Amino acid sequence: MTDGGRTTTLPEPWASVGGHLRRRGLRWTPQRRQVIEVLATSEGHVTGAEIVERCRQLDPATVPSTVYRTLDVLEELGLVRHGHGASGQEEYHVQPTTDHGHLHCATCGRQWELDNAEVAGFVAAIERQRGFQLDLSHLTLVGRCPECVGG
Repeated sequence: MTDGGRTTTLPEPWASVGGHLRRRGLRWTPQRRQVIEVLATSEGHVTGAEIVERCRQLDPATVPSTVYRTLDVLEELGLVRHGHGASGQEEYHVQPTTDHGHLHCATCGRQWELDNAEVAGFVAAIERQRGFQLDLSHLTLVGRCPECVGG
């Protein structure tokens, strides 16, 4: 990828995003390239505001709406998954391998991932008792971690 004098070779699946966008009738713009470049160097969870800020470091004229529209398309492609942290703030998990929830310590602020196996009984009980299907990526349980309970 060449942009503003920088040449960046992206790993898969990021290198194929331009083709995916074009097949959907969307343009492969420099702004979208910047979002992809930022995400390709991100791991785990990142907020939309952090992505916008990182894009603005590359190009101060970055428009947040372009970033968020691109994130919506990337979620449809399975490259990011949005969720909500303990504060309700929207965040994106980059290249999620599985749906997962989170544990959040209200005292120290640390966060851990909850995989399907850990909450399978809870998820099944909610569906069985209420007929409600949970979206695990939006599940954040707030409490206190062992260090904070013991400290």
